[in-house]
Amino acid sequence: MSDQEKSLYMTILMTPDMANFSGKVHGGALLKLLDQVAFACAARYCKSYVVTLSLDQVIFKNPINVGELVSFRANVNYVGSSSLEVGVKVFAEDLRTKKKRHTNSCYFTMVAMGEDGKSIKAPPLELETEFERKLYEAALMRKKMREEIARRNKEITAGIEDYNKDVTEA
Repeated sequence: MSDQEKSLYMTILMTPDMANFSGKVHGGALLKLLDQVAFACAARYCKSYVVTLSLDQVIFKNPINVGELVSFRANVNYVGSSSLEVGVKVFAEDLRTKKKRHTNSCYFTMVAMGEDGKSIKAPPLELETEFERKLYEAALMRKKMREEIARRNKEITAGIEDYNKDVTEA
């Protein structure tokens, strides 16, 4: 059995300062929490500082109410050379009824960083269970899809002068 810390579970009470104008939890407040959970999971796994490279497939399936407990379940799904995918699944719980519902799932790509601010090698992922193998296969598929989308986007935008220009060049 490996001593790798591949998962993290965190629960937070949604407070009034997180509300939007409709009284529900603001999407931006939830995104900040998601990033913190993904950071904690990846940093613990790598035993180093990490940074967020990208965030994929954030869908707000159900609103979250102020006063609900929100639980985040994060897993390291895939590890490349210096980057890793962390999947985060979110559940909200009504404290009065004890009813729980899945509100979000998303995927962060994080990069392990050294003290010099440069990327470093991430520890290789040890797949020990069928669940971990399935998470890995799905993450590998998403990685290939991201690469294909980037390639196609580059092809489509190749002739658009302003699209590919750096802001500092403008």
